[in-house]
Amino acid sequence: MGKADFLSPKAISNRIKSKGLQKLRWYCQMCQKQCRDENGFKCHCMSESHQRQLLLASECPRRFLDFFSNEFKSGFVELLRRRFGTKRVHNNIVYNEYISDREHIHMNATRWETLTDFTKWLGRQGLCKVDETPKGWYIQYIDRDPETIRRQEELARRKKHELDDEERSAKFIEEQVRRGRGDKDEEEDPVYTELKRENEEEKVAFNLGAGASLAGPSTSSSLLASSALAKASSAKRKEPSSAPDSRDKKRKSALEQIIEMEERKKQQQQPVKTDHWLQPNIVVKVVTKRLGEKYHKKKAVVMEVREKFTAVVKMIDSGDKLKLDQNHVETVIPAPGKRVLIVNGSYRDTEAVLEGIDEKNFCASLTLDSGPQKGKQVDVAYENFSKLA
Repeated sequence: MGKADFLSPKAISNRIKSKGLQKLRWYCQMCQKQCRDENGFKCHCMSESHQRQLLLASECPRRFLDFFSNEFKSGFVELLRRRFGTKRVHNNIVYNEYISDREHIHMNATRWETLTDFTKWLGRQGLCKVDETPKGWYIQYIDRDPETIRRQEELARRKKHELDDEERSAKFIEEQVRRGRGDKDEEEDPVYTELKRENEEEKVAFNLGAGASLAGPSTSSSLLASSALAKASSAKRKEPSSAPDSRDKKRKSALEQIIEMEERKKQQQQPVKTDHWLQPNIVVKVVTKRLGEKYHKKKAVVMEVREKFTAVVKMIDSGDKLKLDQNHVETVIPAPGKRVLIVNGSYRDTEAVLEGIDEKNFCASLTLDSGPQKGKQVDVAYENFSKLA
């Protein structure tokens, strides 16, 4: 009897029945065929196509087992990454979503007997973080995508710079508050004197406004009272040495204090050590392994610096141009007698000549060859200078 037509009632009925998940014991993974009942599975096992698949599998059983295991692992991990990302989730929840696909690879065709064994294997391979709880095993996907790692490093570096700026602002504000409190402490306390009337019949009046005018005896009396107050206050103050100093010394505003601080920093001419040290025309060494062995531990010349932490370098051996982050390169120490550039610290942007190396203290003796302190010999750490191209 031939196969039923595609639009026949029997064919349509068979397609409706075959929808959804069926029992796992009636599924043949080797032939990828799902049977609806025990009789159908028995007929399939005696069929010629199933016997041919058995002969092929018997010749190389390990290859079939590895193929199904890799397919199961790839589908499971891809579902975990796409559906849950890096969230911590129960392994049974992921497995139930995975087997909801009718064409999924069954676990009984893989090298793992149970879901727990597969979960432990994911943890040993470093694909996921696994931990056992009273409620079962939980897994968390580890995202090792280079683009994701780069974004995380950029975000961490940006947060670090924001924190540094906030700390500097907080220190500056604290310094201003401390200075303001110090000036207030130095101020003299006001001296209060007793108001005495020289003539009982005369009225005492005070001229509080600049444009106010008082007529007749009130004006003269106010002048007399103010002069009396001045005399009394000067008589009661017994600090002749501090009085002229307080008159001559004027209170400085916050802007004047800031200007003085900036001038003092310029006079010292000692810049503070910064987080970025890349400079053009210096020789650096590539230390990252992400670019392969072709560039690892190779030297390059910095051609251009972008955004302080990124450099465009040209490889000395091959001439290739690369764009690298500051963390992917390190400084190069030349032989004694060679010229170097100080890239960080007190003598930043100063050219010098390497005199000797102190291996115990991880520094080198340099003779400054430019700047106002030319000819001075200083000790600089390894990471604060590099060979000039």
